[in-house]
Amino acid sequence: MHIRHTLNIGIVAHVDAGKTSLTERLLFDTGTIDRLGSVDAGDTRTDTGALERQRGITIRSAVASFTVGDTRINLLDTPGHSDFIAEVERALGVLDGAVLLLSAVEGVQARTRVLMKTLRRLGLPTLLFINKIDRVGARDEALLADIRRLLAPVAVPMTSVTGLGTARARVSPYDLEDARTRDRIAEAVAEADDALLARVVDGAPPTAVEVRAALAARTADGSLHPVYFGSALGGQGVGALVQGMAALIPPAPVAAGDEPRGTVFAVHQPPGGERTAHIRLYGGELRPRQRIELHRRATDGGLGRLTGRITSLEVVGRPPGDSGPLTPGNIAVIRGLPGIRTGDRLGPLPESDDALFASPTLETVVRAHDPGRAAALRAALLALADQDPLLQARPAADGATSVLLHGEVQKEIIAATLRDEHGIGAEFAPSRVVCVERPCGVGEASYEIAKRGHTGHWATVGLRVEPGARGSGPIFTYETELGALPHGFHQAIEETVLATLRQGPRGMAVTDCRVVLTRSGFVGPVSTAGDFRTVTAGVLLRALRRAGTRVHEPYHAFEAELPPDALAPVTARLAALGAELGETAGGRHSWLVRGVLPARHVQEAEGMLPGLTHGEGVWSSYPSGDRPVRGTAGAGGERASGA
Repeated sequence: MHIRHTLNIGIVAHVDAGKTSLTERLLFDTGTIDRLGSVDAGDTRTDTGALERQRGITIRSAVASFTVGDTRINLLDTPGHSDFIAEVERALGVLDGAVLLLSAVEGVQARTRVLMKTLRRLGLPTLLFINKIDRVGARDEALLADIRRLLAPVAVPMTSVTGLGTARARVSPYDLEDARTRDRIAEAVAEADDALLARVVDGAPPTAVEVRAALAARTADGSLHPVYFGSALGGQGVGALVQGMAALIPPAPVAAGDEPRGTVFAVHQPPGGERTAHIRLYGGELRPRQRIELHRRATDGGLGRLTGRITSLEVVGRPPGDSGPLTPGNIAVIRGLPGIRTGDRLGPLPESDDALFASPTLETVVRAHDPGRAAALRAALLALADQDPLLQARPAADGATSVLLHGEVQKEIIAATLRDEHGIGAEFAPSRVVCVERPCGVGEASYEIAKRGHTGHWATVGLRVEPGARGSGPIFTYETELGALPHGFHQAIEETVLATLRQGPRGMAVTDCRVVLTRSGFVGPVSTAGDFRTVTAGVLLRALRRAGTRVHEPYHAFEAELPPDALAPVTARLAALGAELGETAGGRHSWLVRGVLPARHVQEAEGMLPGLTHGEGVWSSYPSGDRPVRGTAGAGGERASGA
């Protein structure tokens, strides 16, 4: 069968809405698998990890494929738990469209609204699937009203339900060839389509072809959202959803030029096994044995690259043995690049690569129960960090390893992964919020080789520390002549500067600063690289203390949608948590409060919202830089590190 185009579609939802069950049903009904897996039984196609099967939640994005006519659909079943939102973020970045799943019983939940806001911000065409219509308490018209009020103003039902809330629930697609049905759907679509509105109000009744065209166009630009009712477990309504995916979600345009452009959005490496990566291609072609160059942005803002040769390339959805190239719009699993990481790009990096969701702001220190396995623990955590760049791992004191996290559930998953996949028992210290230090002013220090009777280190090093531009990260540069020292000594100084900045005078990373080498000297052949490493660390810390450093903590910008009677108590609690309130707007039905809040209080603020709003409040937040910890002063101040 000739495939005309490929669609990459993600399933997103609140936890337990039925994403994995819907994926299984889609694969079964389209003939991709010959039996249905079960989340309860732990034998689903996309939850392949032992932890995912054991806990019944999706941790990593998985890709499965099926065909509808001449369209291949690659389906991404994404995590729903907020601790794994980095996985959702990367999956959304490679999608052509999405299916937002709701429960007909639980309805519009807070997480559902956050996800819809993100999908709209990205401009992703989104279909809504109302799952669990065969459960007691399922709703249709009342739920549609909630969807239009809270989620999507122009929601157009594409199916009807009989026997709602019973095992006899059945779904029937609306027939646009029927004049009365067509007129009703045309009126709904006309709310988002001016041309169709003119026809509905003053012109001849639109034809089925015209209504379909307007429905597809407005779905594609995100103006409206088709709604499908059904049951993932029972299979009702799934066929209509499949047809909607193929007919209403357009493929992404192909990038111009012959150079390959794409994104690595998932990396997997079993213990002792070969690393594989999923890559979505936007332009050009990729073939086995092709040499490629990948680009990445480091956590400190710097740019990096990785070159290598693809040893194996398997295009998702193609039959075994198909050796054709990876073409735009398709996804492949590639091998042969041991250093490949999630987020790597083929082609130039975008100027702005802001996260869609909050970056991790928690840090924990991990120690092996058996001190003799400290090195194995660090290696395992570094391997996990390669699969998730937001899971940063770095050495800590006494053989421990520091890890950045999104939440406590993620900590549990890492502990279980270390135990079950690597055979390492680990202890996690209580999490703390990640702060950074920035220089307040300029500081200089030096160490000089004595002329006679020298008993110290055989190295002269002078360093000046000065504030850098916001967002510039740590920068090392020279005032001395590059040839004044052997290359190995220059390298030792630079590496030591960058390593020392990762743990400044107050034990936090120092960023947005320039460290300048102002003096240097050596005695050949006595001086060694070790001399320069030891001297540089001490000189830099003295220079930082003389410059003074200020501690900055991460902030989040937030939006809170509140019922009117909750405005006063919620804003009072937010103010008590250190929030700076900005725009507040609303009226009779709801209020929208915006502001910024220290990241350390975000979880508490989100947790108090349901109780103060009777479950009606909706919270969303995203990183908004950092600010000085309140009470900090400049150089020499009480909360700053001074000279």
